[in-house]
Amino acid sequence: MPGYIEDRWYTKRPDPKTGEKRKTARHGQGKRYRVAGVPGVKDRSFEKLTGAQGANAWLAKAQHESSKGEFIDPRDGNISLRRYVEADWWPEQDYADPATEATIRSRIWNHILPHLGATPLNGIKTPQLRAWLKTIKGALGDGSVHEVWGYLSVILQAAVDDERVTKNYCRSQTSVRPPGRPERKPRAWQRDRVLAVRSALPARFRVMVDLGVGAGLRQGEVLGLAVEDIDDEAEVIHVRRQVKKVGAKLVFALPKGRKTRTVPVPAYLLKAIHDHLAEFPAKKVTLPWGNPAKPASEKEAKERAPRSFELVVTAARGGAVRRDSWDTRAWKPALAAVGMIPEPAASKRPVRHRPGYSRTVLKYEESREHGFHSLRHTFASVQLDAREPIVSVSKWLGHADPSITLRIYAHMMPEADGRGRAAMQAWFDPDS
Repeated sequence: MPGYIEDRWYTKRPDPKTGEKRKTARHGQGKRYRVAGVPGVKDRSFEKLTGAQGANAWLAKAQHESSKGEFIDPRDGNISLRRYVEADWWPEQDYADPATEATIRSRIWNHILPHLGATPLNGIKTPQLRAWLKTIKGALGDGSVHEVWGYLSVILQAAVDDERVTKNYCRSQTSVRPPGRPERKPRAWQRDRVLAVRSALPARFRVMVDLGVGAGLRQGEVLGLAVEDIDDEAEVIHVRRQVKKVGAKLVFALPKGRKTRTVPVPAYLLKAIHDHLAEFPAKKVTLPWGNPAKPASEKEAKERAPRSFELVVTAARGGAVRRDSWDTRAWKPALAAVGMIPEPAASKRPVRHRPGYSRTVLKYEESREHGFHSLRHTFASVQLDAREPIVSVSKWLGHADPSITLRIYAHMMPEADGRGRAAMQAWFDPDS
């Protein structure tokens, strides 16, 4: 079988006079034994000839795996995780949604690379995963930890596929596992809670609650709703776009799932929209479409060209509302005002470029269960309680399939009031 071991400290042939091997110029310098001649395997040097980490063991392993076409040189795994991600893995990723790309990049660069970036790929094993998991559990919720673990697993699996390492320890070991994704059942709000939060919001944003509850719109869809989308005669709202954040910039984009839809709405909601517009007139807002990055081709330039719409809800200065700042400056203060979440913790932070000055920063606790999406759940609850067909409710919510709606909102569907039992009784006993 091809392959041999070379002693680099002594010559192959002995001295013809003494019969002993002669010392080479490298004697006593560097590793003594070199494994060479195995097809497809780089030469490698060792300090010892025998033992589990010696040249003999390496040669036998390399010959066996090379003959089966399964050899992976562990030196390829000596590259650090950060270098592999930045130079090899990330440039190959191609995300259709730039917002998704920004989110994944943020997770990797903020929660994986700072802790494991300097570790070689072949050094990320169970102990390293255990320590990393303990660290991020202290900073993230269970759902986020589960998500970040998944991203690391994808990266390590790519390293396996690239023949950098032989094993993805995120998948292959069971002693360290991330927490399961927490199950959250959507909860509808009672009418008095909806009205209380609405009243606590600044006047220019109260119509957002009406649109969330009355039409089931997502927050970004409310912020992207334009005057042209309101059809008073047909009593419907056309959901055609959303305002979303990509990195630090805002763009217009299709609704989630890239699906537009039409939602029937009550006369009360149409009146609320017009009352709002009478007090806060619509403003024309221009944003890129889909992706704010500089286009690399004529096709991208055409697809990303800025578009203008007269938005129903705008910021005080007339631009599109940024949902993250709106959450902290309008939504959460309203929740705190009605006692749904605690008052924020205040802290002082220095003002950059202004030595001696500081600003007060308010930090609210996480409140995913009290997010704007609760209004959408309330819309679904009212529709299902009114016994609207699940197919119709799914269509109005913009779900890809009614099974998604059923999985999310099955617990909200009303009881059958014994009609099923009565039907079976009649089937077994037609005379009853």
